[in-house]
Order: sequence, then C-alpha cells, then structure tokens
Amino acid sequence: MLIFRQIFVAALRILLVGACALGAWSSWAIARADYLFRQNTVSSIRASLQWAPDNPAAYMRLARLDESKARQMLDTALRLDPYNAQANIELGLLKEANGETDAAEKLLLHAFEIDRTYTPRWSLANFYLRQGNLPAFWLWAHRAAEMPPDDMGALFALCWRVAPDPNTIADAILNNNPSTVRQFIVFLLAKNQLDAAVGLATHLLQIGEPDRDRALLLSLVNQAIAANDVKASTEIWRGLVQKKWIVADVSVPNNPDFSRDPLPVGFDWTLSSQTGLHSWPGPAGLAVELSGDQPESCTIAEQALALVPSNYTFHYSYRTTDIAPDTGITWQILDAKSGSILAESSSLSSDVMLGKTLNFTVPQGTSLLRLRLGYQRALGTTRVRGTLTIQSTIIRQIASPQY
Repeated sequence: MLIFRQIFVAALRILLVGACALGAWSSWAIARADYLFRQNTVSSIRASLQWAPDNPAAYMRLARLDESKARQMLDTALRLDPYNAQANIELGLLKEANGETDAAEKLLLHAFEIDRTYTPRWSLANFYLRQGNLPAFWLWAHRAAEMPPDDMGALFALCWRVAPDPNTIADAILNNNPSTVRQFIVFLLAKNQLDAAVGLATHLLQIGEPDRDRALLLSLVNQAIAANDVKASTEIWRGLVQKKWIVADVSVPNNPDFSRDPLPVGFDWTLSSQTGLHSWPGPAGLAVELSGDQPESCTIAEQALALVPSNYTFHYSYRTTDIAPDTGITWQILDAKSGSILAESSSLSSDVMLGKTLNFTVPQGTSLLRLRLGYQRALGTTRVRGTLTIQSTIIRQIASPQY
C-alpha cells in the first residue's frame, strides 16, 4: 500500500513539473510571438506566426505590409475571427478596389452589424460616396455623426466636398449631441463661415456643457466683434449671460468697477501688460502703475460696447498719484470699425477721488464701439510716472426731451 502511495506521489510530482514546464514554455512562446509582432516587418510577423499561428491580428498586419498577399491574409484573419469588424472593412475595401462592389458592400454592412461604433459608419459613408450613391452617403454620414469621435474633421470635410453649404450639412447630419455641434462650429470657423457658426452657437447654448463649451463661445464672440458684427456678438453674449455660463453685468460697460478678473472676451476689460505698465483689478477698482518706461503711446484698458445710435453720458471716477495735468492719460470712445474718436476726456490728474462725465453721440451706421483708457505722451512732457486708480465707470443713455 505504501509503495502504491509513493508511486502516486511521484507521478503527481512529475505531472506538476510537466505542467509548470508547459506553462513556462507557453508564456515564453507568447512573449516571443509578441516581441516579433511588434518589430512590424514582414519577416518578423511571419516568424511570430510560428509561435502563435492563430493570431488574426498578425494576418491583418501582414495584409497591410504585403499587398500581394493581402486578400489571402484577410481571408485567414476572418476565418480565425469572423466577428472582426476591421478585417471585414479592410477586405471590403480590397474587393471594392478590385471591382467587386457587391461583395465589398456586404462586408462593410457586416462590419456595421458587428461593430456599431464610428469606424464602420464612416467607412460606409466613404464607400457610397465613391459609388456615387448620394442618398446612401448622407444616410451613413448622418449615422456616423450619431457616434462622434474626438475629431470629426474628416467627416465634415467629406460632406463639404459633396455640398459646400453649412445649412445643407447641418440639416443632413447634425443632431443634439453637443460634441457634434461643437466640432461643426470649429470646422465652420476654419472655413471662415462665421455667420453659420454663430447660427449654431445658440443651439449649443441649449444642449452644451458650460465647462466644455464656454471657451469656444467666448472665442466666437471675439471673432464676431472683430468682424464688427454687433448682432452676432451680442446674441451669443446675452445667451451666455442668460444661461449663467458666465458672470457678467447688464450694465455698460460690463464689470464697471473692475471688481472681477476680466473674462477673455471683448465685452469685458482687456488689460494691457507691457514694459513699464501694470494693472490690477480688485475690490477698490483698477490700480494702474506706470514706471516711466512704458511706450509713449499705449492702451491701458479697453472694452467693446454695443450701443444703439443715441446720446450718452459716460461717468467715471478716479484718483492719481504723482501724475501731473495734461500728461496724456485719457478716456476715449471710438468707432470700432473705423477707429475714429467719437469723444475724448480731458487728461486724468487728481490727488483725490474725482467723478467726471463725458458726453458722446453714437451716430447712425455705427454698430460697435470701444471704450479705451489710454496713454499718449503729451508734447513737451516726459513719460508719465505714477499711479492711477479707476474706481467706477458707467454709461447711461440720455433721455430724449419730451415736448
């Protein structure tokens, strides 16, 4: 009985040693096959198949590296893995190139049945465009847009090639996926289609996400301001304010007392920072320091304004230290398009907090203006050196007289 037990234990040890050796060998073979596969040459991948002959990825890679054997390699890959969508797509494209369009179509549709993500949809849209089947192209372009990747530029470019019209593309493929709308706006801006991009901005405001879309919409406001498009710029701006995507004031100018850090948009303050000139917004207003090394002509702060033609008064309060009168720091109201000065204040200089007003008229035909605090060295003076505090600003429309 003892002898049989000893024989059993010995046999069991042999089996365990054999199993461990087989496991080690299998692990080494897999590692060797993977190493050879990653060398990415025809010879190394063929060598990897000696160690892992049932790897469909190796046959697919060989199909790309050796075009003369591509069809055979893809057939083998699909025999090993019939549910490999990419192999179906690649074999379909190969058959299309050989004129076997019916077989190619079946393979591409089968790839979509296997994998409902973006790539099979994109491949079918391309296939039907090459075949001249535009209804099917638009169908699959629409379906591709339902599963947007991180970069849809290629799909939009394909649609643009078929119909270089933003409305046609929007009607055909856009949906309520914020990513699709967001990326189409970026595409349209690259095509200099500002009006169309603005039209989509209001839709993105309804379906988008503040943290992801705020920067894009502020950029769109800036581009509309640069194009002197008051309607587009104010429409997006008001939408951002109403949706509470930004903190802003309904007053003109926005952020009138400089209590907040300005937003990166024309309808908030742009503060210049250059040698010799530094500005800090805060609870006490805008603090400005001029060292005497600043340029002889420079902008200190500026904001775009959208005002209807009428008469206005600009109220501002300020204090200066060590800045003499008539040294060249003034407020200006300018026509944003022409750059012409509509009104200019007297030079700012006061040792105590002082409130002042500047009346101006916005003429017919003027859409956007700029409120600018600037420095222009006055003739016969040295560059100013001192500090300036702007406590508050506000623009009010002057009521028309009643008769």
